[in-house]
Amino acid sequence: MKQEQMPIGVKFVVIQRAFRRELDKLLREKELTGAQFGALRALDHLERTRGGEISQRDIEEISHSTHPTMTEILKKLEKKGFIESRPSETDRRRKLLCQTDKARELGVDMLRVDEETFAKFCAGLDAAQTASLENMLDVLLQNACGCCDKEE
Repeated sequence: MKQEQMPIGVKFVVIQRAFRRELDKLLREKELTGAQFGALRALDHLERTRGGEISQRDIEEISHSTHPTMTEILKKLEKKGFIESRPSETDRRRKLLCQTDKARELGVDMLRVDEETFAKFCAGLDAAQTASLENMLDVLLQNACGCCDKEE
């Protein structure tokens, strides 16, 4: 099937998979799974937006993961040096988490790969077309999130 004849949904899937392949290469180099990276991104988001003490439960809620699953993910991340954990001073059963510099560097590396991949995909577009595409994607994303909100 020619690209011009592909349904728009198929085009989005093809682009998403190609983008994901580029990001997955870096994760493989760092010996991380997608689930581990997702937990790191959730922790990063909470550190940037909320600050303060962040517990395993907070990561479970934002990631929509069960306690046993997240426990295994976090154990592996700690063993690999991406996070540090300590018991809460007020409740010893509560595990508090923070990213290490290694995790923060990974975030910078992932952003770089994201930007490089986008630039590669935009080859043949001039600066104005690339900016327009980004604006259109923002609108599509906003609309998609609006659709998701209505379903929940």
